[in-house]
Amino acid sequence: MKRTNYAGRTSEAQIGQEVVLKGWVAKRRNLGGLIFIDLRDREGIVQLVFNEEDDRAAFEVANECRNEYIIEVRGLVRARAQANPELATGKIEVEVKEANILARSKTPAFEIKDDVEAAEDLRLKYRYLDLRRPQMMKNMKLRSKVAAIVHSYYDSHDFMDVETPNLTRSTPEGARDFLVPSRLYDGHFYALPQSPQLFKQLLMAAGVDRYYQMARCFRDEDLRGDRQPEFTQIDTEMSFATAEEIQEMTEGLIKQVMKEALGVDVPTPFPRLDWQEAMDRFGSDKPDTRFGMEIHDLSDLVKDSSFKVFSGTVAAGNYVRAIAVPGGADHYSRKDITKKEEYIKRYGAKGLAWVKVTADGYNGPIAKFLTDLADPINERLGAKEGDLILFVADTFHVVCDALGYLREAIAKEMDLIAPNQWNYLWVVNWPMFEYDEGFGKWIAAHHPFTMLKEEDLHYLEEGEDPHQAHAQSYDIILNGNEIGGGSIRIHDPKVQEKVLKALGYSKEEANARFGFLLRGLENGMPPEGGLAFGFDRWVMLLAGADNIRDVIPFPKNSKGIEPMTAAPGMVDPEQLEELHLTVAAEAPADED
Repeated sequence: MKRTNYAGRTSEAQIGQEVVLKGWVAKRRNLGGLIFIDLRDREGIVQLVFNEEDDRAAFEVANECRNEYIIEVRGLVRARAQANPELATGKIEVEVKEANILARSKTPAFEIKDDVEAAEDLRLKYRYLDLRRPQMMKNMKLRSKVAAIVHSYYDSHDFMDVETPNLTRSTPEGARDFLVPSRLYDGHFYALPQSPQLFKQLLMAAGVDRYYQMARCFRDEDLRGDRQPEFTQIDTEMSFATAEEIQEMTEGLIKQVMKEALGVDVPTPFPRLDWQEAMDRFGSDKPDTRFGMEIHDLSDLVKDSSFKVFSGTVAAGNYVRAIAVPGGADHYSRKDITKKEEYIKRYGAKGLAWVKVTADGYNGPIAKFLTDLADPINERLGAKEGDLILFVADTFHVVCDALGYLREAIAKEMDLIAPNQWNYLWVVNWPMFEYDEGFGKWIAAHHPFTMLKEEDLHYLEEGEDPHQAHAQSYDIILNGNEIGGGSIRIHDPKVQEKVLKALGYSKEEANARFGFLLRGLENGMPPEGGLAFGFDRWVMLLAGADNIRDVIPFPKNSKGIEPMTAAPGMVDPEQLEELHLTVAAEAPADED
């Protein structure tokens, strides 16, 4: 039998027509002489009716069916006596005249439904079952839809889709590389690309002018809910374009995706925040602007306070900042606040000071020190009776990180974020360099090939402090999540040499690492720039999912393991010998 349409797309318009459907048995109900089967395919579910008196053979097939059997049926579409408003096909059903079992199934490892209670590793081990769940299939369809819009959009704007290598040279880009040993060259390694950054710049040198790619990228870093070791980027680059033109092009893509994939109109242009303003107001370079509770600096108000923690911090050249939690006085107990204090110590905070605003003034451990300052503090924070004020006194980054975390965590706990908001914005004018405490050195805030702001180029000269410079870089933010970032690139080899020097590379080291790019700069590199989207993360947000694994067909778990195939796994000694490798310690056995 040739299928006429998807089960989930069977409609009232087909009442009285004969259809042929194929799919999985989602549910079976035997009422004696009647059997009802919910038939599921990727588009949804439709109810099948088998009547023993009308079609004995088809009824016997239905009687044999169990959940997750695959069947094909031929029958007439008719109106249901009792409609089911929870189904798109809830007003119709199919009266089956002929049925065949195409494949049988063991009892599945877990029930195929959205509110499944199975552990994630079990679902990932049987991912092909997990993907049958309606919500997961909906996520996969959304992912496909967004990808199709991306291709259509960039094609309509004269971008060329160009593939770049997956086996390339290791270059420092902020995370550990996945290395691939070479069989032909003993002791040499390829690296899987963290991004196509250098190649897309060289494509501009080649004259491609406008490039895009749905690029696979690989980073060997610790996993979290919005991060995977292999992921997809929407990678773009444009010659002879300003930062504003690249941002405008990106906003056009977002607007089209939101409209065609979700039916949502988002206004453009998006708001723009300087990096410094984002950090000062929200404590984050990816600010969530769906709610208030902004951070305010109180250093000038408390610099002469008798509370030495505050006055001493200001005297040392650091900051005292605070947020006012609306209605937080009753919502948070002393014990709750202590838990928050313990948590922010991971950011380097030494403590969390607080007061509650009452009709009679402040109440709390430091209230007596702030009695005379209550009015100006309340005015600056917009605090009122019933609010909770949280203070952090420390260095700039500690204050930002601690209050930025508290602001977002409390907003979620107190349900301060209204649903169905799509707050896109740009964070611009980033520092060119930032100090990495872990490595104990200055690194590029974006990457070493980012162009400085023209007025800051003098910081690269001898006797100047390059770390004062700002970059022509920009991040695109959605609801407090960074979904993409880009910059104008350096196209002058002399500027590139100075930037690499500021990062600690000698001329010899720079040539050894980046010689191919530096040669490209010396052979006619146009002014250019670009941007890369985190495709998986963006789709996760569009789908309303909590975890990036919910929008990736075959992801790794939180330990970096792919439970279905048990990757990574051991290899044969002969393979290691060919690659001139030995394993120093015994590795754990593959998981079953």
